[in-house]
Amino acid sequence: MEVGMTRHIGLLLIVSLIAAPVSMTQAWAQVLDKSEKEAVVARAGELLTERYIYPDRADKAKAKITQALANGDYETITDPLNFAERLTSDLQSVTHDKHMRVFLIAPNPEPAPASSSPVPRTNGGFAAVDRLNGNVGYIKLNGFPPIGPFQPVADQAMADLADTKALIIDVRDNGGGDPESVAYLCSFFFDPRKPVHINDLIWRNTGTDTYRREEFWTKSVPIFYKKPVYLLSSSRTFSGGEEFLYDLKTQKRAKLIGQLTGGGANPGGAPPVNARFAFFIPGGRAENPITKTNWEGTGVAPDIAVAPEHALRVAMLEITGDKRLASEPPMEAGAFEPVRLLKFRDGPQPGGAQALKRLLEQTALGKPDYASMSEGLAKAVREQLPKTQADLAALGEIKSVTFQNIGSAGLDVYEVVCANGKLMSGIFLSGDGKIATNWLRLIPTSAR
Repeated sequence: MEVGMTRHIGLLLIVSLIAAPVSMTQAWAQVLDKSEKEAVVARAGELLTERYIYPDRADKAKAKITQALANGDYETITDPLNFAERLTSDLQSVTHDKHMRVFLIAPNPEPAPASSSPVPRTNGGFAAVDRLNGNVGYIKLNGFPPIGPFQPVADQAMADLADTKALIIDVRDNGGGDPESVAYLCSFFFDPRKPVHINDLIWRNTGTDTYRREEFWTKSVPIFYKKPVYLLSSSRTFSGGEEFLYDLKTQKRAKLIGQLTGGGANPGGAPPVNARFAFFIPGGRAENPITKTNWEGTGVAPDIAVAPEHALRVAMLEITGDKRLASEPPMEAGAFEPVRLLKFRDGPQPGGAQALKRLLEQTALGKPDYASMSEGLAKAVREQLPKTQADLAALGEIKSVTFQNIGSAGLDVYEVVCANGKLMSGIFLSGDGKIATNWLRLIPTSAR
């Protein structure tokens, strides 16, 4: 089961403002037949009509893939990954929307090939919190996970760097995430006595031509960082990572150094198309309160344009005035004698397994305890309860809940074995013991 949502973090795998294709196990890569391709195209067309933020483009995109199917353009494609990539290419050729993509639902995470680069370790999206030479703060932020795991790490990072003379936030590898977390990090750089309106999201109400507006303002945070802020960007910076740059740039609160960003400003969700394909459909668009527009298709331009590998060196030159840096080769944080301050959690949160088991058992009975959840999760569970209850009830009695790892977003990932199958689930508990965030995914029979 994959449950698509917009921005509320509930029982789902894909969250707002980020969509990425995933790999699949060999057992899940069975050959596509004509009937499945027809069903996928038909369902994708229905989802476009119901959900895409721009209904006129939805009609054109639906017509594009329907006609391509009729013309036999997909006839020779039998590999599921190739089919997903071709559909994505055809859809984006009409919508020009970089968030829109069809991808495979991986039945189980696969280990990275031995030849691939290791994925940087993160805690709540943070890959580094360092104090560099000259008392310069440096944060490497690779994503904006849900506010539950993000907030405590952000609070600690800003407390650790509160007395630095300037702060560099590196989002060169930030692919996006939760807009609530974006707003939270922005809040550290504004006077807490005066809330600042930093962004809006305009959402299409599913199945209608009506819309609603969601406003994002700065929040109360423990630290007010008044010193200069420098942001590092690259063409890899995307979606929520771009929003962070755009929000602070339009408020004239930071200097951007690096490269023009990717240009994706339309958030959404990823409903399933069938058992092995999902479709990330932007159901919203960003609207900045100052510019009345966003960075979709254009990207966010830096104030100082340099190749991404030179961005940190140039930022340090701007801050320190050390002229020796003007002619140096590319430099990363290790060249500036960093004091490493970021701490990582090595084991699961206490009580997480028990909380997850209760949540699943109660939901299977149709009686979830909403008081034990964050407001956002409770909303998601209510909206998805009929489908979620049916799927969990069919799995039968829970036999075991086994910790697997800490995911990149900071959630504890568990394997749950039931009488009639198994699932993977991520959970994060807030400081008050409530379940802040949860996702779950059934493992298809063919992948067990």
